[in-house]
Amino acid sequence: MNPKARNPQALHLIPREQHTISRKNISKAALRVLYRLNEAGYNAYLVGGAVRDLLLGGHPKDFDVATSATPDEVKKLFRNCRLIGRRFRLAHVVYGNEIIEVATFRGTSEEQGEGDRHIVDGRIVRDNVWGTIEEDALRRDFRVNAMYYDISDFSVRDYVGGIQDLNDRVLRLIGDPATRYHEDPVRMLRAARLAAKLDFRIDPEASAPFAELGPLLSSVAPARLFDESLKMFLTGHGLKSFRMLEQCGLLKFLFPATARALKRGDEALRVLIERGLENTDARVSEGKSVTPAFLFAVLLWGEVRDLAHSWTARGKDGNESWSRAAAHVVAEQCQRVAIPRRFTITMEEIWSLQPRFEQIQRKKVFRLLAHPRFRAAFDFLLLRSAESPAMGELGQWWAHAQQLPHETLAAALPLHHAGGDAGPDPVRATAPRKRKRRRKPAAGKSGAS
Repeated sequence: MNPKARNPQALHLIPREQHTISRKNISKAALRVLYRLNEAGYNAYLVGGAVRDLLLGGHPKDFDVATSATPDEVKKLFRNCRLIGRRFRLAHVVYGNEIIEVATFRGTSEEQGEGDRHIVDGRIVRDNVWGTIEEDALRRDFRVNAMYYDISDFSVRDYVGGIQDLNDRVLRLIGDPATRYHEDPVRMLRAARLAAKLDFRIDPEASAPFAELGPLLSSVAPARLFDESLKMFLTGHGLKSFRMLEQCGLLKFLFPATARALKRGDEALRVLIERGLENTDARVSEGKSVTPAFLFAVLLWGEVRDLAHSWTARGKDGNESWSRAAAHVVAEQCQRVAIPRRFTITMEEIWSLQPRFEQIQRKKVFRLLAHPRFRAAFDFLLLRSAESPAMGELGQWWAHAQQLPHETLAAALPLHHAGGDAGPDPVRATAPRKRKRRRKPAAGKSGAS
């Protein structure tokens, strides 16, 4: 990396009285790390997303520290510290359930810094060259992420124009976008995620290389893309992230099966995906639990359904068609995003239970109600209501059936299904009925003889 290509701007120092960051909004663990490093004679700053979010009036959950101390020097100061990473050597200082990530200032040139850097085809595979705070600012991705909160005088230090971008609500990369994306292709996904989270726009120069360089994401470790997917879709702004990925043309590089299914023009599928993401965002905002399994089942449903229907139409057994379709789509997706097996098992169960909702027979209904994945599969069925009016009615029937006493439901269901797709007679038999109003007899026509 050529440091001359990205010389820092003049330092913009924002004193305490001119910004909104308060130590009350910084975790006690982060403050302890900052103060101890400072007292030991090292420079130490809160940096990155925490500073950005605090300046925007938010309440960050994670706090990162940048310091002049090397990882080994940090470890000597904190007994509750462990060193991690080979690609990027970091110190994690642990306080209970909270981890403060401490990174040494990174340099821009191996000749000028201390440590080692290894670059393959423009991509940084190891980066442990130490430098100054000015060089460290240039090594960060977006200008809004390169501001430093100084614990010694409570000022904010801005070397690259981050404050201006914060005011303009725009994401600009530090340096040449193509070079930065070659160094780390995940920066493209991070741009989409941050734009969605912060409601910022992406600078045209930063988004221009997406179409050409998007295929670089195939070289990223699938486990890392799984972590990035969770940040995009399970932190409360999943719907905006999904729309941003589509808008930027990046969805096909992360979820190719989803992009293919949507390209076929299935508006009901789009409704299902967006409604599923919207529901997930609502659960996150309410502090409720969310699971990656349901999210990925939603995103990949279109391709699984279409493959299963295609194989069934060719005469293959229905259960086998669904099983093969699920396995095929999961295998392809895991080449891009390493979804752990404990989640793919749940996804496949949710999908395989969908055709069983149409089998309105006494034994099959009660067997499905007792299935451990019934609730997740039923919630998925409700999302499918946009597929057709019949699917909406089927969802209503199962919602009502769950409320009925066992004996009432059993009496209303046939032992064997007489035919048809969804068993209209048993549906009508157990569905709630509207009471008809009795008409009063007209005067002189009481009906008495």
